[in-house]
Amino acid sequence: MKFQNDEDAMRHALSLAEQGMFTTTPNPRVGCVLLRNGELIGAGFTQPAGQAHAEVQALADARQRGHDPRGATAYVTLEPCSHFGRTPPCADALVAAGVARVVVAVGDPNPLVAGQGMALLRAAGIDVRQDVLSDAARELNIGFFSRMQRQRPWLRMKAAASLDGKTALHDGRSQWITSPQARDDGHWWRARACAIITGIGTVKEDDPQMNVRAIQTPRQPRRIVIDSRLEIALQAKVLQGGGTWIVAARPDAEKEARLRDAGHEVLMLPNAQGKVDLPALMLELGRRGINELHAEAGFKLNGSLIREKCADELLLYLAPSVIGDAQGLFDLAAPDSLEQVQRLAWHEVSRVGPDLRVLARFHY
Repeated sequence: MKFQNDEDAMRHALSLAEQGMFTTTPNPRVGCVLLRNGELIGAGFTQPAGQAHAEVQALADARQRGHDPRGATAYVTLEPCSHFGRTPPCADALVAAGVARVVVAVGDPNPLVAGQGMALLRAAGIDVRQDVLSDAARELNIGFFSRMQRQRPWLRMKAAASLDGKTALHDGRSQWITSPQARDDGHWWRARACAIITGIGTVKEDDPQMNVRAIQTPRQPRRIVIDSRLEIALQAKVLQGGGTWIVAARPDAEKEARLRDAGHEVLMLPNAQGKVDLPALMLELGRRGINELHAEAGFKLNGSLIREKCADELLLYLAPSVIGDAQGLFDLAAPDSLEQVQRLAWHEVSRVGPDLRVLARFHY
């Protein structure tokens, strides 16, 4: 495989990083390729937490292929780490291997790295180029950047609606507004998230499993339920298998004990109104290593997440249908003027089967 320039090589490294889409959390998704005279001699991507990072994988791959990495150029989608975590520093591994040049897509936002990896490489006499396809690299790890820079996950709110913005009939029936292709695509977005969050209203009405079923994944995201008064039934499907986090605002010692005995965790995060403090929850999830948070909830929790400025992105599937007077997407107060409406920015619009998939980002 021959690469003509740094951008071509970095695109291949990014494609490798995508192979860790469902597995690297809480670490970022990183790819690395090693080239000599434009020829690929080694490649790798970050393995699950505690295992080898992309650079170490690529160096091992080169040696297994019978190549000495000395004098090679390494292309890495995120700045090589310079600190000891679960694994030794990748910058040290590149220096020890004797690579001559390192091309980095984007700097690491982790304060433990933040330029120190590239400084270490330069101090060892290695030629370093940075900011090659940086936007693509940042998008691939948008949740990791959010957690490092804002101490909270990137919250992606998923919804499905008709063209007139209705999510269910007037009696609450919503299966199915969008196509099987759209529903399967939604499971891919679930799988890339560290956790899936919903509200007690959705649990009561739909009894969802809130897991990934439509695609193959080696890891199921954590499930989180917002349940201010601890109303959740112990038989709820979202509790099957254990490990669900229930976020409440009003203590109930007996219910908490039963949930904990069943393998779940109860987090008490009340606000002044006796509801769950959503901004505080975002910070707590950041502390727990959640990079991307996927919300699938009803219009009440959706509205609360927007009002509290917790939602970062809207993942909306639009079916080519019109329902009329029925349930909407968000429970939000009517603005007094157009200047007060919540603004979003288009990020991506594409077809999924007969439906449209819209990605739009909130601007608060």
